[in-house]
Amino acid sequence: MNEKRSIWDYEDIVGRSLLEDLETLAEHIPGTVQHINATYSGGGVAEILSSMIPLFVGLGIETEWNVIRGDDDFFSVTKGFHNALHGRAEDSIAVCAEHTDVSVMDDIENQINELTTRKEMFETFLRWNRINAEEMELDSDYMIIHDPQPAALIDVKKRGKWVWRCHIDVSNPDPLVWNFLRDPVSKYDASVFSTPLFTRPDLGIRQFLVPPSIDPLSDKNIELSQGEIDSVLDKYGITQDKPIITQVSRFDRLKDLPGVIDAYKRVKKRMDCQLILAGGVAADDPEGMGVYREVMEKAEGDEDIHVLLGSPPFEDIEINAFQRASTVIMQKSLKEGFGLVVAEGLWKGKPVIGGATGGIPLQIINGVTGYLVHSSAGAAYKIANLLKNPELARTIGENGREHVRHNFLITRHLMDYLMLLISLDDPSGVIRL
Repeated sequence: MNEKRSIWDYEDIVGRSLLEDLETLAEHIPGTVQHINATYSGGGVAEILSSMIPLFVGLGIETEWNVIRGDDDFFSVTKGFHNALHGRAEDSIAVCAEHTDVSVMDDIENQINELTTRKEMFETFLRWNRINAEEMELDSDYMIIHDPQPAALIDVKKRGKWVWRCHIDVSNPDPLVWNFLRDPVSKYDASVFSTPLFTRPDLGIRQFLVPPSIDPLSDKNIELSQGEIDSVLDKYGITQDKPIITQVSRFDRLKDLPGVIDAYKRVKKRMDCQLILAGGVAADDPEGMGVYREVMEKAEGDEDIHVLLGSPPFEDIEINAFQRASTVIMQKSLKEGFGLVVAEGLWKGKPVIGGATGGIPLQIINGVTGYLVHSSAGAAYKIANLLKNPELARTIGENGREHVRHNFLITRHLMDYLMLLISLDDPSGVIRL
């Protein structure tokens, strides 16, 4: 990818001083940069890189973005890794057993012991990482490898500095999967996590904190006219005659879409409202369509629940319109690496209610920029309070937008990455400009 974008497009949003600092830092990046992840579309990592790479190039830094490939078995295994690293061992075992001929036993401990001895899922993971390593040019001065799927590419390291960028919550991982993954990750020069809660004392390598970000100039976040919003809602048969509660997320069990429906139904008993559940299925997630069907079944019979599957994916303008039309935005995740949709909602001046997990508390200051909840009942209470108090909702939305402006925009993210790369060449960690 060699598309260029100028950081100066953001001057009206973030000011001149920050952009001058970015140009100064870029002058001290002495080599090439390569990002590798599992997909060009679907999910926050791809979304961030779509905005980040052109800005690297625009700053004069030669930067590539490559994606690994794999078969269905590989992506089923890595989905199992994803769940297990989030602490959902039972889902990991069920997914991996399907592709390793391991029977799903009633006793979880017996299943883990069986998987420990057989190791087919680990062999699948390593085999596809070797295949990708043979097919890809892995010779940039700075290699930034995103998440578990390509983590074992480090085993063929030839030169340069290698960084493992973890976007998920690994604070309480399944030991079987983490102990396996820790072996390749510990070979990196550094690791990057989104919040201090996710850092790992057992890695033995340098660890950096870099929260994710949104791009305020992307189609998903730019200002829209009321006419543009109306056009999108009309397309999907959504009226604006009653308050709209919205959750935009992948159809993934960790997003707790059934819990969002339960919260909506509690509110619906007290006041008229409607719910939008809009999302897609990531290319590397074999569970997504099953979750979508479960959500459709739970929503059946209520015409005010709009379950929208973007297939092909929604245009970013459409997601933008759903969020801007909303009275309240939800992200009731059970586990969450960060949750870019939280920052998106806050940036649009909307009150956001999120699960008190992962990186969401970085964005939602409880009672100030939104509300953190632990249950559907708690979420329903906060939704109803916001619907009854529009002035409170407006104030919280304004607070949230400023919180994102100062902490979660792509320009700050870019600065963090530049400072990280510079520091890799100095073992003392001191950046000399």
